[in-house]
Amino acid sequence: MREECVDLVPQTFRLHCVGKESEENKNSSALSAGNSGTSAVDEEQSLVDDSSLCSTSPIGSAPLCRQFWKAGSYDDTLSTKPSLQKGANYLHIHPKFLHSNATSHKWAFGAIAELLDNAIDEIENGATVVIVDKILNPRDGSSALCIQDDGGGMDPEAMRRCLSFGFSDKKSDSAIGQYGNGFKTSSMRLGADVIVFSRCKKNRKLTQSVGLLSYTFLTQTGHDRIVVPMVDYEFNTQSNVWDKLSNTQCINNLPLLLRWSPYSTEAELLKQFDDVGQHGTKVIIFSLWYTDDGQMELDFESDPEDIRISEVANTNKISARMMVASEQHLANRLRFSLRAYLSILYLRVPENFCMMLRGKCVQYHSIANDLKFPEFILYKPQSGGCKEGTVVTAIGFLKEAPLVNIHGFNVYHKNRLILPFWHVVSYSDSRGRGVVGVLEANFIQPTHNKQDFEKTPVFQKLESRLKEMTREYWDYHCQLIGYQPRRARAMTFQASSDSGKHHGIYQPVQLTRDDLASDCNLQKGAPSKRKESNHHVEPDRVRRKVGIGANATVCNQENLRAGAATDELKSGEAANLIQENRKLQAQCLEFEKTVEELNLKAARLRVDLGEARREHSRLLAEFKLVEKVKEEKSNAH
Repeated sequence: MREECVDLVPQTFRLHCVGKESEENKNSSALSAGNSGTSAVDEEQSLVDDSSLCSTSPIGSAPLCRQFWKAGSYDDTLSTKPSLQKGANYLHIHPKFLHSNATSHKWAFGAIAELLDNAIDEIENGATVVIVDKILNPRDGSSALCIQDDGGGMDPEAMRRCLSFGFSDKKSDSAIGQYGNGFKTSSMRLGADVIVFSRCKKNRKLTQSVGLLSYTFLTQTGHDRIVVPMVDYEFNTQSNVWDKLSNTQCINNLPLLLRWSPYSTEAELLKQFDDVGQHGTKVIIFSLWYTDDGQMELDFESDPEDIRISEVANTNKISARMMVASEQHLANRLRFSLRAYLSILYLRVPENFCMMLRGKCVQYHSIANDLKFPEFILYKPQSGGCKEGTVVTAIGFLKEAPLVNIHGFNVYHKNRLILPFWHVVSYSDSRGRGVVGVLEANFIQPTHNKQDFEKTPVFQKLESRLKEMTREYWDYHCQLIGYQPRRARAMTFQASSDSGKHHGIYQPVQLTRDDLASDCNLQKGAPSKRKESNHHVEPDRVRRKVGIGANATVCNQENLRAGAATDELKSGEAANLIQENRKLQAQCLEFEKTVEELNLKAARLRVDLGEARREHSRLLAEFKLVEKVKEEKSNAH
């Protein structure tokens, strides 16, 4: 067993200078490590003695408040002085940083999503399930949050990088994580302490590691820097036992883990690997934060199949009987229901991957499928005259419109929802009510908490363009949901260089009614490539359809016949041609209807197949849990 205290001081924080060794640092004590262990970020042997880095304050422990937004209050007398060892001056990362760093997450569900991103990124390593559930802390019986996946896991070195600041091993372009800071900010936002179990098979070696990042431990023992106790094991294939990876440094790590973690014996600690399998990671966050009124921030009791945010959930309980359709909509429920939020958190999820929340699989929800009268608009963002990419935005009315007072765009980045129902317009006369859009904007960068985007010029151009989309769509479609049509406005967009540079989009050209008739005459006799809409549209109304790189217009049946029904064609031959043309058109319509029905059937079969696969994953997870219970009962007897 390798027992090591991980120093979370990145090299960029370490300053070297010439000076004398202070008498104070010579006499400082190291609580858990005796002599400090290897730094998690130093790959090379340091010529500087780190013996005093793992020190405690001689003044005493800082009080730990259970309310997150007050837990950063420290006794200022617990000041940290830079340690001077053999001519080297070190700037430590004080435990205060764990709390201040976590305040980037204003919303608890945003912190949970950050942890789930790690599981989603593990899909490329074979992950098929991530489990989010409540467990009980065996030490005091309090509730704890458990997040577990069956991905590739982490070897000891990867675990050290995970628990250090500023490191990210995710090199894939599709990986969500990129800053190397998400685990620390999210776990510390949810609770004061987190323990990580990870098992990994790499280079034909099977290892397992345990690491403890404890705000309680650091503050109550008066540490002046962040220290993470870790223990490592390697499986011996000859003896079929887990051998301890020995290390002379930080020999007291295991007692520290047993003292400050939920598990008081080594057997209890290692038992947490029983349901991990050959590879995977389990994260247990305990000492969960409370609200200002003394309730636990994460509510596990209101719904046994969900996790809710206490303050928002209680507010909605009071007016449950009076809730209108807007308040019951997903756009509002996601603020306090984790199940609702997870259902739209990812734009695409593999059919063989399952998110299990409180023992029940999360049903994925596509917001785009909720839209009626949808259109698809091509946007080509530009920055400095250079094309940033191509984005297709789906926009339409919610199927509940106009009964719901919901609007906004759902903006994803690399498959992850960043801004749910983002209000780009504010209306006072219902202009924009019920208009919702969905897009994946990989050309802009999210903030560190992944709840917003960096306010760059490209982002501001996107915001302006989405405002235009909302108003244009409303003006031309509001009558479909019962509103009076607004005064007709000229929709012919000038293909000027200024307009293209400003919005970075090739705008579609709106054709007049005369143009439509002329266009129909030119296409007379050719089969229509446009499928029939599921929604009734009046024959005398022209719908503007925005397509991908094309301007699609609808020609009704009267327009198609207009060119044929002329007084000049009176001969029998012309009449036969017209009749034959009509028969061909009828056949084309039948073929299109058949194709549409087959496509619908195929879509339903794909949905059924996805549900069957998710049900299989759920049953498999339940089977593993049952097998675990049976094994525990047999061991008890």
